[in-house]
Amino acid sequence: MNPPEAELRAELLQRREAVRQGGGAKRIETQHGKGKLTARERIDRLLDTGSFQEVDPYITHRHTAFGLDEKRFPGDSVVVGFGTIDGRRVALAAQDFTVVGGSFSEVQSQKVCKILDLAMGSGVPSVFLNDSVGARIQEGVWSLAGYSELFWRNTQASGVIPQISVMLGPCAGGSVYSPGLTDFIIMTEGISHMFITGPEVIKTVTGEEVDFETLGGAQAHAATSGVAHFVAPDEDGALDLTRRLLSYLPSNNVESPPAAAPAAPAGNADLDSLVPPDGAIAYDIHHAITGVFDGDSFFEVHAAYAPNAVVGFGRLDGAVVGVVGNQPTHLAGVLDIDASDKIARFVRFCDCYNIPLITFVDCPGFMPGSRQEHGGIIRHGAKIVYAYSEATVPKVAVITRKAYGGAYIVMSSKYIRTDLVYAWPTAEIAVMGAEGAVNILYRKQLQEAKDAAKMRAELASQFRAEFGSPYAAAASGHVDDVILPSETRGKLAAALRFLRDKQASLPPKKHGNMPL
Repeated sequence: MNPPEAELRAELLQRREAVRQGGGAKRIETQHGKGKLTARERIDRLLDTGSFQEVDPYITHRHTAFGLDEKRFPGDSVVVGFGTIDGRRVALAAQDFTVVGGSFSEVQSQKVCKILDLAMGSGVPSVFLNDSVGARIQEGVWSLAGYSELFWRNTQASGVIPQISVMLGPCAGGSVYSPGLTDFIIMTEGISHMFITGPEVIKTVTGEEVDFETLGGAQAHAATSGVAHFVAPDEDGALDLTRRLLSYLPSNNVESPPAAAPAAPAGNADLDSLVPPDGAIAYDIHHAITGVFDGDSFFEVHAAYAPNAVVGFGRLDGAVVGVVGNQPTHLAGVLDIDASDKIARFVRFCDCYNIPLITFVDCPGFMPGSRQEHGGIIRHGAKIVYAYSEATVPKVAVITRKAYGGAYIVMSSKYIRTDLVYAWPTAEIAVMGAEGAVNILYRKQLQEAKDAAKMRAELASQFRAEFGSPYAAAASGHVDDVILPSETRGKLAAALRFLRDKQASLPPKKHGNMPL
């Protein structure tokens, strides 16, 4: 190597090392002191070893106000590129908190938008590792314009490629809308926070005292707001969740989800005796799920939010499915505002990405009360029927027990174009429960009866047999078959094999007007 070549090589290596140092050794030490990894350390732990290829490592910002000319680092406040996870391609952006607090700048926007454009063009998922103080105030409207460009791209990519946001630090102000537009948000206990306005602003405006964790911590968004889909105990856990989530998702909207080797169910429950004969006694729908799907394959989404509904991904004979179920152990599995939103969003995601839907139905109806009515339960409940009606993927429902009234209709019923509906012998399908129906239909007779309680019980039993029985629904074609619970896995697997090449289309239109 002659001297000029050696000098060029030395300069390149020196510049690469400057890029790797981000905001410098002191800033990296501060990041580690907070118990946080740097952007590059996170990338190394997420991706397959040696697979990361960086894009735009030398670009710098062009602004000088408020001392920004002294804060010009190669690559600015984000690291972007592409690599592989378990051999599958992904696009990646990781905010670098060591550079101006990871603040969202014009350059950060350019870099993230570029890699998102490449991801869309190549049909690969996008993962964004968030750790930032928010907008770069010193850049004014340039930072805001950068947000706009990113939000527009998040919207265009929606339903084309999966987008995952991993929260590994603060995310404040306008920054929260990019994660809010993505498909899944993974938060990390203790170190990640999301909020539009911070505690100081809230106190100034409203006088309310609130801390960061209560306002926008992982548990607040996982259990109360529903913004977060998953919570991890630490950064490694968050990255593990990201890898596992991607293992269920296709790379884009024209591919099928990745298959795995079939496995026997892990559940030990006797499905034939799972549902108590007394409709007032609860059982855990998780036992039905684990007793049907491949062992340890169920990956629950939104587990802490609206627990009266259960949604998540599973595998049946190795094939990925989306699972929806009412949860009798919480509010008897009733549908309320939050459960409606949770189910509708998950159903629409599965439909975007060619993931068949299997629904377990045990729902006594919609939650009554003025709080629900005034909160818009009509509008929110309509989202479920809209989502199922719009979905063209294979859809199979299993009615395990109660399927009453409007809840029966919205939970993947036959005539909102569910392909196959099965019922267990314990199923009760009716406008309402037998006791309630009898109180209305036989009100006068019950008032005049000598033993109203005995008469009510007899009439309820008769009504249940004649109108609520799964055989009555099967006789009218509203149910395709009545099956033993222990037969469910085999029936579902056969149904999905048959429906694998299902072809369906929607009427030509720009888009529907979902009741948001």
